[in-house]
Amino acid sequence: MKLDPFVAQIILKNNFDNFSTNDVRSGYLALKSDDALDPSIIRKKIYAELLKLVRRGWLTKVISKPKGLTRFKKTVDFDIETIALKSKPEPTALINKLNNKQEQLLGKLNHYKAELLLNIGESEAYKELYSEFPELVDTIQPQYNLARDNNTKILGKIRAIEGLLKQEKPFEKI
Repeated sequence: MKLDPFVAQIILKNNFDNFSTNDVRSGYLALKSDDALDPSIIRKKIYAELLKLVRRGWLTKVISKPKGLTRFKKTVDFDIETIALKSKPEPTALINKLNNKQEQLLGKLNHYKAELLLNIGESEAYKELYSEFPELVDTIQPQYNLARDNNTKILGKIRAIEGLLKQEKPFEKI
C-alpha cells in the first residue's frame, strides 16, 4: 500500500485525531501551496487514501447520526512507523529533491505550515472546551496559552523561511 506523503505527514501528528476529509484537505492544500489544485478532486483523492487506512484497520470511519458527517479516528493498531515508511518518496527522487537548497526550504516551509494548522486547531479546541466547561478554566487556560505561544513560534519560522525565499539571489546547488 502506497500512501500520499502529504496525507501521511498530516495524519501522523499525535494531536491529529477525529478528523474529517476536509480537515486533511485543508492541511494538504496548505502544504502543496498550488493554486491550480481543485479542492473537490483533492478531497476525493484524500478520501480514497483514508479508506485505504480504514481497510487496514488503522482508522475507523464514524458517521454521525444527526447530520451524516463522516469523521475518521485512529485505532490502537494505527502504526506510525509503517505509515511513515509507506509514504516515503523513492530514494532517488528524495536525493534529487534534496540537491536544491530552495526545495529544502520549501519542504521546511510546508512542514511548518502544516504544524501551524494543527496548532490552530488545538487552540480552537481549547476555546470550544472552555465555552462548554467554564469550570475548567484553570486547567484549560495554561494549555491554551502554550498552544498559542507555539503558534507564534511557528509563524516566526514561516516568516523567516518566506523571507529567505523572497530574496532575489538564487540559491546555489549543494
